[in-house]
Amino acid sequence: MYDHVLLPTDGSDGTDRAIDHALEVAQVHDATLHVLHVLDDASLASVSEGAMEDLRERGQSVVDAIAERARSAGVDARTEIREGSPHREILAHADAAGIDAIVMGTHGRSGVGRVLLGSVTERVVREAPMPVVTVRMTVERGGVSTPPAAERRAREALAEAGHEAIRFPEEPYRTTTAWVVPATTAEGTFNVHVDAADGTTRLARLDG
Repeated sequence: MYDHVLLPTDGSDGTDRAIDHALEVAQVHDATLHVLHVLDDASLASVSEGAMEDLRERGQSVVDAIAERARSAGVDARTEIREGSPHREILAHADAAGIDAIVMGTHGRSGVGRVLLGSVTERVVREAPMPVVTVRMTVERGGVSTPPAAERRAREALAEAGHEAIRFPEEPYRTTTAWVVPATTAEGTFNVHVDAADGTTRLARLDG
C-alpha cells in the first residue's frame, strides 16, 4: 500500500508517460502525489541571481502544472523546489516526506537548472530504500511540444548568442508550425521562434 508517491521532474520533453504513470499509481492507491523539481547547484554556480530567480519560477511553474493536472484527476498533490545535488535532494525529500514509492523517467536533458535524469535515476534506483518505478520517456528527437520545452530552447538560443539576464515575461504561444517565446535580456527584447518539428530557433529583435 502506497500513501505517498514521489515524482521528480525536470520538465523535459517526453515526461508525460512518467507523469501519467505516477498519477495512475497515486489513483490506484489513493495516495498523495509529491512533485519535486531540483535545481542542480553544480549548474547554478555560474548563474546570476536574476537568472536563478527565473529558473526557480520556471521550476515552480513545472511542478504547479503537474499538481493541477493531478488535482483535476482527483489526486491530492504537493509540490516542492529544492537546490542541490539532484539525486541527494530526491532521496532527502523521499525520507523527509515518508515516500513509499518513486516514479522517474529514464532520461532527461542536461543543462542549467535541469535534472540529468539518466544518471540521477540510476543513482536513486541504487540508493533508495523504497521501490523506484522507472518509465521510459519516448519523444521524437528535436520535437518541441510544450511551452516549458519551447522556453528551454529559447533560453539556450539566447545564451548561445551571448545574452544575459534572460527572462520570459509572457507564456510562449503556438502558431501553425512554431512556438513564439517573448523574452527580455540585458541587451534588449526579443521574440524567439522555435520550430515545433525540429527545435531550430530564430531570434527576432523587437526594440531596434
